[in-house]
Amino acid sequence: MSQTGAFLGFVHRRRRGAELFLLILALAVGLGAYAAVGLGVNDEVPADIMVYGGWLTALSIAAHIAVRITAPYADPVLLPVVTALNGLGLAMIYRLDLARDTELARQQLTWMTIGVGLFVLTLVFLRDHRVLQRFTYTAGLSAIVLLIMPMLPVIGTSIHGARIWVRLGPISFQPGEVAKVLLVVAFAGYLVLHRDALALAGRRLLFVDLPRGRDLGPILSMWAVSLAILVLQRDLGSSLLFFGIFLTMLYIATERPGWLVVGAAMFFSGALVAYQLFGHVQARVSAWTDPFASWDTGSQQVGNSLFGMAWGGLLGRGLGQGRPELTSYSESDFILSAIGEELGLTGVMAVILLYGLIVERGLRAALVCRDGFGKLLASGLALVMALQVFVVIGGVTRLIPLTGLTTPFLSYGGSSLVTNWVIIALLLRVSDQARRPVPDLSGDSETEDAAEQTQVVKL
Repeated sequence: MSQTGAFLGFVHRRRRGAELFLLILALAVGLGAYAAVGLGVNDEVPADIMVYGGWLTALSIAAHIAVRITAPYADPVLLPVVTALNGLGLAMIYRLDLARDTELARQQLTWMTIGVGLFVLTLVFLRDHRVLQRFTYTAGLSAIVLLIMPMLPVIGTSIHGARIWVRLGPISFQPGEVAKVLLVVAFAGYLVLHRDALALAGRRLLFVDLPRGRDLGPILSMWAVSLAILVLQRDLGSSLLFFGIFLTMLYIATERPGWLVVGAAMFFSGALVAYQLFGHVQARVSAWTDPFASWDTGSQQVGNSLFGMAWGGLLGRGLGQGRPELTSYSESDFILSAIGEELGLTGVMAVILLYGLIVERGLRAALVCRDGFGKLLASGLALVMALQVFVVIGGVTRLIPLTGLTTPFLSYGGSSLVTNWVIIALLLRVSDQARRPVPDLSGDSETEDAAEQTQVVKL
């Protein structure tokens, strides 16, 4: 083998052994947290830890085997990171179960089982992410249908003031969680076809090239959809998420900051109008500016979460030693405040670092991907994770108004957990395609070019 061939062999190592080692560490985090909760609350290890640990281990190993067989060159960091987050979330939900006498952790483990099952099915049946480009408009239409479903009179239902749920018999789910993945597929397919036209500059204003007026149709449409979600479904978080995804993907596709200027102006103007017209938006802003102003008559969520994180301090009270159950919805919207109370600022920073790794590995897959659709798909999926984590953590810590989104892999909720496992499967599929070695068909010169283009896929 030539030196170039040897270099390529090093670059394109499959790294499944590294993934397995990291997966063992991730399982140690989840199982260790579960045991620590039992010791902190009841002074004994939970009686079902063997069954729980066996179930969690079986799911993780099944996911690893699926990646090893169907995507051998995929990124080795993504699966262990999400396993650690999911395990930590299960432990924290179990801790709240002990305080409230509920069984949400058992339900969440069932949802994780379904999520891992769909994760495996996605990798098995989707062998090339470029197939999704054929369904650009189908995915867009399906996403619109899913977003409309909660507004239908029979199946749509309101929970906690937001009409974002669909109930079919005993089963309820959030169609918007599935819609965000379909929208990323639709946006990626659309922008690959039309980015040349969208990249054309219009008028120049203050050193920024603004887009042409004739090209504003897509962003106006997405702006209208996001405002409709905000007004009709009272869902500030999804409105911000969907518009933010489209705007950032549009910027990535065209590399023109003018789109960011126009999009930001449209978003803030729409948010200002919504604040003037709708009481639920005003309530969110009031709770953000002064969470203690209406302590006796208004929501106490933000205030309680701030008290809890302040009590936790730098290192936390210890798992099972705090009072996170005093904060409403601490198993879902405010689970990060529960982590901050019992694991402290150190635990919160570790969680944020894990999310940063997911986003970084997703963007790395986009960077080395060889096709435009794959680049935009991986970028969009990574940005979904980044934006959702930002608005959730920003709301809990009072950086921005509270939005009501769930924290990926940590919060209780089947729709979010299952969808996020599918997102990871799609990122692994793009990563496998990007890291897979290019066959040397025409001599050393092209092999050297391929080596230069794939240096960044090293772990």
